[in-house]
Amino acid sequence: MMDKKPHIKPYLYGMLAGFGAISLSIIFFFFIYRFEGFGDAVSKLTSILMPFIYGAVIAYLLKPVCNTVENFLHRLFPEKMKGLVSALSVAATLLFGLLVIYALFMMIIPQLVTSVTTLYYTARANLSNFIRWVNNLEFVADNEVIMDYVNKAYNAISVDLDSWIKNTLMPSMQNIVSGVGIGVLNVVTVFKNLIIGIIVAIYLLASRKKFAQQAKLILYSILKPRWADAVLSEVLYADKMFGGFINGKIMDSAIIGVLCYIVCAIVKFPSALLVSVIIGVTNVIPFFGPFIGAVPATLLILIQNPIKALWFVLFILILQQLDGNIIGPKILGNSTGLSSFWVLFAILLFGGLWGFVGMIIGVPLFAVIYDVVKKLVIHGLCRNDELEMLGTYHEAFGDPEEDIPAAPEAPAQNEE
Repeated sequence: MMDKKPHIKPYLYGMLAGFGAISLSIIFFFFIYRFEGFGDAVSKLTSILMPFIYGAVIAYLLKPVCNTVENFLHRLFPEKMKGLVSALSVAATLLFGLLVIYALFMMIIPQLVTSVTTLYYTARANLSNFIRWVNNLEFVADNEVIMDYVNKAYNAISVDLDSWIKNTLMPSMQNIVSGVGIGVLNVVTVFKNLIIGIIVAIYLLASRKKFAQQAKLILYSILKPRWADAVLSEVLYADKMFGGFINGKIMDSAIIGVLCYIVCAIVKFPSALLVSVIIGVTNVIPFFGPFIGAVPATLLILIQNPIKALWFVLFILILQQLDGNIIGPKILGNSTGLSSFWVLFAILLFGGLWGFVGMIIGVPLFAVIYDVVKKLVIHGLCRNDELEMLGTYHEAFGDPEEDIPAAPEAPAQNEE
């Protein structure tokens, strides 16, 4: 009598595959029809975990500083004082971060108040000077119609400006004051999240090596060694990409901001410090940063001195060429490996999704996604014995050939 059990397995596998496909379809359509509720749940979870998000971002940005300080202190203290070295390095790193933030606020806030005040009085003075200059023109002075029109326009603008301040700006300020309770509550919430985030950052910096080893243990306990090695390699690549790009961009932008301030101080551009801070901060954004920063900076100078605004535009063009061709490549190199097209695509995509933050992290994030897709393509070509297509591609388009694996590894049978 023949054994019937082997014939059951194909049907069992088919039933399980069908059940899995139906389940995934139900989950997919559930997310589509309940997407708004799912998004609300994600937003609520994000708001709850916001202190930890702040702390993780602060710790990640300060990690290179902490590693540098710790390596320096290890050369000064013996090995048995390892705990003291770790505590001192975290304290010095936190103090460095607070001093940088304090210095930025002390530079920006007074300059912002001064620039807004100067803006109002300069606008009125320039308008009065323009009207006086027009009145001194012969063809205007001899023409009573034009003279009357200019004077009426000046009086109307002056009255409208004062009326706008009294009837629009002041009531708006009163509305702001009346709603100060909500504003104070929001400020307190942000301040609370920031304080807790700093505490979380201290824990993360102090235990960063321990947490890394714990994550590695969890990874190798879940996945087979082959796949765990692949995931760990990609995580290290992502850390290298984000850390190198963001820290390099911050250093590059700081250099650009300092150079801009030196030139603005020498040439005596108006609001030199505020303009330099705007140029430096917006330079963190790839591709669009120079244009985003140049527009408000030029307007600030234009209102106070139109001639110097033209010289400032010329200076910004020269400065951005210097940054794009010399300073930036020296600091960043080709850190992402992306073409200009994909850089533009990443900025527009993630900038549209997450705003200013997306424009900053979009390029390294897309570089990681690009690297994963590239490795999957190479793995698929190796599996299908079509690796020569990759060589043909590199010969046709001149891409670096280090992406071609020397000897594709055969997958282990017991792991599939």
